[in-house]
Amino acid sequence: MDQIDFLGAPPDRGRTAWLADGLRAAVVAGRLPAGARLPATRVLAGELGVSRGVVVEAYQRLTDEGLLSGRTGAGTRVTARAPRPRGGPARQEPGGLRLPQRPSPDIELDLSPGVPDLSAFPRAAWLRAERTVLAEVTSADLGYGDPRGTPRLRAELATWLARTRGVRAGADDIIVVNGVAQALALLCQTSRARGVDAWGVEDPGSRGSQDELRHWGVRAVPVPVDAHGLRVPELTATDLEAVLLTPAHQFPTGVVLSPRRRLALLDWPGLIIEDDYDAEHRYDRAPVAAMQASAPERIAYCGSVSKSLAPGMRLGWLIAPRHLHADLVTAKHASDLGNPALPQLILARLLATGDHDRHLRTVRRRQRRHRDALVTALHEHVPAACVEGVAAGLHVLITLPGDLDDTVLAGHIAAAGVRVQPLSWHRQAPGPPGLVIGYAAHPPDRLQEAVRRIGAALRQA
Repeated sequence: MDQIDFLGAPPDRGRTAWLADGLRAAVVAGRLPAGARLPATRVLAGELGVSRGVVVEAYQRLTDEGLLSGRTGAGTRVTARAPRPRGGPARQEPGGLRLPQRPSPDIELDLSPGVPDLSAFPRAAWLRAERTVLAEVTSADLGYGDPRGTPRLRAELATWLARTRGVRAGADDIIVVNGVAQALALLCQTSRARGVDAWGVEDPGSRGSQDELRHWGVRAVPVPVDAHGLRVPELTATDLEAVLLTPAHQFPTGVVLSPRRRLALLDWPGLIIEDDYDAEHRYDRAPVAAMQASAPERIAYCGSVSKSLAPGMRLGWLIAPRHLHADLVTAKHASDLGNPALPQLILARLLATGDHDRHLRTVRRRQRRHRDALVTALHEHVPAACVEGVAAGLHVLITLPGDLDDTVLAGHIAAAGVRVQPLSWHRQAPGPPGLVIGYAAHPPDRLQEAVRRIGAALRQA
């Protein structure tokens, strides 16, 4: 392709965003098909009358989004045609349950929480690890294996979780699962078999997790959350025997369970299910250690690579009290005989070589830039908003003054082409309104545009 003649004249300001938006739209529409070679940066800069830096940055943004790829000597090419928006994508929640959205063809910027930056997936590192694994894999590795997971991955996870999260577990304590969603499903089944059919859940808390509990016949009993996390006295006043919570970074408020409440919860005699759903993403403070190490005989610890690598990997882990372990392994075996072996061995390789840690450091730097762009834009375009939960995670919570209906507000914002989630979706009991806004999946310029539209929609509401 020698020239790109559909872009028109560049504007006086915002040329990088203009060029990135124009190329992105051309990929979506099919005007730039998969495999098409784009002009060299100097050539396109000359044709458009812009600086080469504008073209370099625009190409880099689309490369980060997975739409372009570049290699020395081969130029920059379109990697794949981006899908046209059809029905809105499902909401991805902690716990992994996907809730269907009504068709929303006009949504251009989906800021649903819980979706990571999928363009940052470490393709090169994964491919290197896959090649090594395939060169070394044995016939036995490819047969029906241990339903708990491959020994190699469980050993690497035990070491990595001890180092990064303070978890106390050996390889034999770990069950590899298809994400936290399956961990909750297995726990629900074993819980009901033991006569426990009601769990405490945070309120507000993950709607996806609540819906999954209900699907498996477990009643989700709301326990209020405030600025210090789960209000433990209100849990202890019930006759509940299990509670599900996100203590290191509560969803959706972003608060951390305070040390005093941690101690109070550890004095409570029931089963604690700890969803460590985005422990990898910390920006302005040191990571908060997992609770599991304080009471491994009473805490079932769940985690996954859904927020660090990609939800589509369907790889997670469950470390439960030993008196539940055998029943959980039986339920896992009955469910699917065990996770696929090759992805487990590849992840084990990434952990062993340090490639996974290097990837996380890169992602944190990117996510910090995304977070900063979102927060700066919110201060500019929605100055009345109180922004919470900025120190960690993949989303922020904003609250607004006045008696507002956040579902109506989210509808006005959707009409402007931006999807956010009303806080009321994640509540069982009435409470203050708010908006939950994810920032991981879009580059800074797209986030700034989304917030500009949010501000305009709120002013007109």
